[in-house]
Amino acid sequence: MPTITPLSKNILIVAGDVSGDLHASGLIRELKKADPDVRITAVGGKLMQKEADVFLYDLASQGASGFIEPLKKMPLWLELMKKIRAYMETQNPSALIVVDFYGFNHQVLGMAAHRGIPAYYYVTPQVWASRQYRAKQLARLTKKMFVIYPFEADFHKKFGGNAVFLGNPLLDIMPDPRPHTDELTAGKDKAWKLGLLPGSRMGEISRLTPVFYQAFKQVLKEFPNTQAYLFLLPDRDEKIILNLIGEEPHPNFHIVKDKNYEMRSQMDFLLACSGTATLENALLGVPMVVAYKLFWPTYRIAKAVIKVPYISLVNLLAGKQVVKELIQGDATARALAAETMAMFQNPARLAAQRAELLKLRASLGEKGVAARAAKEILADIVKK
Repeated sequence: MPTITPLSKNILIVAGDVSGDLHASGLIRELKKADPDVRITAVGGKLMQKEADVFLYDLASQGASGFIEPLKKMPLWLELMKKIRAYMETQNPSALIVVDFYGFNHQVLGMAAHRGIPAYYYVTPQVWASRQYRAKQLARLTKKMFVIYPFEADFHKKFGGNAVFLGNPLLDIMPDPRPHTDELTAGKDKAWKLGLLPGSRMGEISRLTPVFYQAFKQVLKEFPNTQAYLFLLPDRDEKIILNLIGEEPHPNFHIVKDKNYEMRSQMDFLLACSGTATLENALLGVPMVVAYKLFWPTYRIAKAVIKVPYISLVNLLAGKQVVKELIQGDATARALAAETMAMFQNPARLAAQRAELLKLRASLGEKGVAARAAKEILADIVKK
């Protein structure tokens, strides 16, 4: 690879999972919009591949969560780190931007620091929830961190980090909430729209899809016109879902590859895997119950190290239980169905939860987050 001259604005961006790919692709667009001379090299996912000038590897499709599962990816990660190290040495990027995915990205940050490459964290990992000592490492390895929750800036400053809150980047892509005018008068005969969000990683999908589907079938006994919509990422094969449910799907069950949250925003209630999706649901104003099942050894470790009272971003941001959480052994079809039917039987509860969720939206800033971050990063590069 030819060496890039120091005058060029050559930025390396690394993301490792689906949500990181989404946020990073938006940032790339804004960087190019703010300065057409910027040259972007990316490690991430398919969305980043469309936006970048050079794409090194689809890491997002390989993403693993938890404590045990990433160990299986270690040989692949080591090979990719060699590739990134070679890129840094031959291309001399003006800056490195990493997005979430701490396990891999803190190694990339170390390589950049060793070579004097200024580094930025866009969407910082949730080190405030567990292993807070990592905040010191982030402070040491980054020039600036762009955090996505209002309380995070003060948290990182306690550890010496240069952290700023410009708003949550989901606001740049989420549509406005839909009105639900008939909600309070709905009853058993309504064709309730029940959304199923079993997660983005295969482990999550495998563990939660059968449970969510059986919960839907139990809801049908009380609310027979309910329509269920399972949301699947565009690059996933529908056969995966059909194999997991293990039977001919009910006529009221649909698999959806949603675009721009259009279908999800129409849901009356959601069964959601814990993660970014819960915050997306809150921004859409769609009530939910949150479920999570981990590989058992991972769960035991997580229970020991996680120091926050809730697993869902919605409850953490609210500082109280706005949505019910069902974790590990509690995440059963019976429990999920019971919570769903309780909501359908009392639409006033749905309306009350919707109002709480929309309060959270107002606390997360305004649209234009990626554009503001892009301008700050480019201004720093020019000063360099």
